Amino acid sequence: MNKLVLVIFLLVVGSVSAQKINWMSMDEALAAQTKVPKLIMVDMYTNWCGPCKMMDRDTFNNQDVADYVNEHYYAVKFNAEGNDVVNFNYQTFSNPDYNPAKANKRNGLHEFSRYVGIRAYPTVVFINNDMEVITAVKSYLTPQGLELYLKVFATGKYLSLTSQESFNAYSKNFKSEFRG
Repeated sequence: MNKLVLVIFLLVVGSVSAQKINWMSMDEALAAQTKVPKLIMVDMYTNWCGPCKMMDRDTFNNQDVADYVNEHYYAVKFNAEGNDVVNFNYQTFSNPDYNPAKANKRNGLHEFSRYVGIRAYPTVVFINNDMEVITAVKSYLTPQGLELYLKVFATGKYLSLTSQESFNAYSKNFKSEFRG
């Protein structure tokens, strides 16, 4: 009996300490940002995208990624072909081409996705405190690959990287601290 209690205790403690990313809707992130300014990181995904599912499993479930994102960003998970209505920069975005019968297949591209320049999935979009898109990073990213972008934007280092060459030098010299 004592062994069973110990096993249950360890499972509960282990599950409490494993932190996940605090995903929000875009509206929730924008409202939170007015109270406590943070950058916004948007995971643009689709239901049918295999690399998006891999990124959820391998990258966004990484403890180092979750801890860093939760501390420095408001994290938004946004279906780039979904039917949510988004109010951003005094504009309302919807998906007039959304077809509910295609909810798990290729669907119409959301107007907000077009606005932020989505052309591939997955794409991670970084938005600053002034509601300006800093950049959109397309493709599957490992925890260490995402770490580079998370840190360059959260620290403000990107403001001094004024050319592709300067970013390449930063990237080449970047030392990852996230575990794989």
